[in-house]
Amino acid sequence: MDNFIVSARKYRPVTFESVVGQQHVTNTLKNAIKNNQLAQAFLFCGPRGVGKTTCARILAKTINCTNLQPNGEACGQCDSCRAFQNGNSFNVHELDAASNNSVDDIRSLIEQVRIPPQAGRYKVYIIDEVHMLSQAAFNAFLKTLEEPPNYAIFILATTEKHKILPTILSRCQIFDFNRIRVEDMANHLSAIAQKENIAYEPDGLHIIALKADGGLRDALSMFDQIVSFSGGQVTYKSVIDNLNILDYDYYFSVTESLLGEDTSKTLLLFDEILSNGFDGSHFITGLSGHLRNLLVAKDAATLQLLEVSEGIKQRYLQQSQQSTPSFLLSAMNIANQCDLNYRLSKNQRLQVELALLKICHLQAAFTAASLPAQQASPAGEALKKNTDPVVNPAPEVPKPANAIPIEVSVAVKTPPIVSEPKSSYPSATPALKQPEPVAHQAEALPSASPQPVIKKPAPTLAENPGMIKPLTGSLLATPSLSPSLKGGGGAGGTVIEEEEDPYLKGTDKEPFTPDSFLKCWNDFAAKVKVDGKSTLFTILTSSAPVMTKPYAFEVIVSNRTQEAVFREEKPGLMNHLRTTLRNFDIEVQTRIDEQTVVRKPYTSIEKFQHMAAKNPQLMELKKRFNLEFD
Repeated sequence: MDNFIVSARKYRPVTFESVVGQQHVTNTLKNAIKNNQLAQAFLFCGPRGVGKTTCARILAKTINCTNLQPNGEACGQCDSCRAFQNGNSFNVHELDAASNNSVDDIRSLIEQVRIPPQAGRYKVYIIDEVHMLSQAAFNAFLKTLEEPPNYAIFILATTEKHKILPTILSRCQIFDFNRIRVEDMANHLSAIAQKENIAYEPDGLHIIALKADGGLRDALSMFDQIVSFSGGQVTYKSVIDNLNILDYDYYFSVTESLLGEDTSKTLLLFDEILSNGFDGSHFITGLSGHLRNLLVAKDAATLQLLEVSEGIKQRYLQQSQQSTPSFLLSAMNIANQCDLNYRLSKNQRLQVELALLKICHLQAAFTAASLPAQQASPAGEALKKNTDPVVNPAPEVPKPANAIPIEVSVAVKTPPIVSEPKSSYPSATPALKQPEPVAHQAEALPSASPQPVIKKPAPTLAENPGMIKPLTGSLLATPSLSPSLKGGGGAGGTVIEEEEDPYLKGTDKEPFTPDSFLKCWNDFAAKVKVDGKSTLFTILTSSAPVMTKPYAFEVIVSNRTQEAVFREEKPGLMNHLRTTLRNFDIEVQTRIDEQTVVRKPYTSIEKFQHMAAKNPQLMELKKRFNLEFD
């Protein structure tokens, strides 16, 4: 009985043409061999199982072939090729850097490099997992790698290029190996299945290729496992059962119930998935990928991005027509957020069920959002019925396409301004000025004058929702309004903007003592510290405020940054001081006092000089005993 050889070894490529999915590397190497432009060092880097070591061995065999083919491939028949295939070639040396990573191992390698080949043209040294070498070993290898003998060629292979020293990288020709495409891997598996007379289903091979994540060696290992499991029948069902994969049917069924807003069926399907031993995180990640594939399948231009078989691709195409892009994007966002929160949640099943229920009700949310505002809420209907008591626009008259625009006269009622009795309480707000008339408005008239006529139609709130209505007379007389009122250029109306004054107003002028002022100041500093405003707390506590004149104080800051922070927080401080001390004449200003930073002594000499400056006898003591610094 012959020993079983796994497919990864039995079908390892022996020529450049048989390498799967790395044509950009193999074509470059063949051209370099044809043109006799071989570098002294190569670096092959990429994920596991993509052909780095295989290409290194093929290159080592090809450059020593004595009967090179016109297409740049080795003949496989000469003495050098046969010796290589039998594993007894003296011109090819392989070193595993994972177990030979010391300086002594590299020194031994350098000693071997000095011996020229006895037969053949080149001596090739293949160093696998080269990133495992120590830094000292890398440094010992630098000179030999840069200027080896003309017969020595080094081929380094690694999966972690970022761990290699830049000085090593600069001495090598670097070839980046790509992950092998799902389609190329599935075709390679089907070719092996045909050679081994194994029955297979294309969907099953695609699942193996997807699960391998770009590594052909992983795919071949799973292929051998499934062949043994199924007795030589690689079917879709056998692959799903053996690799413990959630198949497409579950995701298509779940998506169908989500689109149909069937919450009961969705939760039951998820319970069935958990009962089969699958993890909730695995399910939600697969659902995100399924929704992504549906979004990709909605456009014929992106259909080629689906790495699935033709049968599954048609199912994606069919289900994508039943969903909208907005639904798919929102569902993907919910599923992605659930995936982020899953591992931190104490009730992980509830996280997934909440995400499924949210996706179930997305259609209802979109329907409600698409309704008109008047139908969506009664408040919208009430807003529509609310008419402007001041501006009465002319009714809209439908006009033909070729109609000439006609000016419409609009009557504007200006209610009389109600004058309020004068109060003995002095108001801090200055008198409001009547807005200046703009060019297209009628002249401002007294309230008793006849109604003016404006030659421009005034838009209503419904036509121009961004317009602010003019304030009525009673509002203009309110003393609490801000003094900043600006006349705007809105058609048929005056736009008035209000600017809120951050400072409280009052007329109290009660006297206070410096101690009461400092107590009020410190109370505000304690409140600022609780609020987390560390910079302002430092300003308030670093130096006490100094009175420059009655009710006027000055606080010293170190730089302009502190001055800007104090200016921003000043309204809150002033309101606290004025209201607590009942004196609205209090003013606080800042003054920048940039101090020179004194450098502290750190070294022994600096510390001695600092002490000697204070006590000169230390210098005499040092000279007398001839003392030195540590």
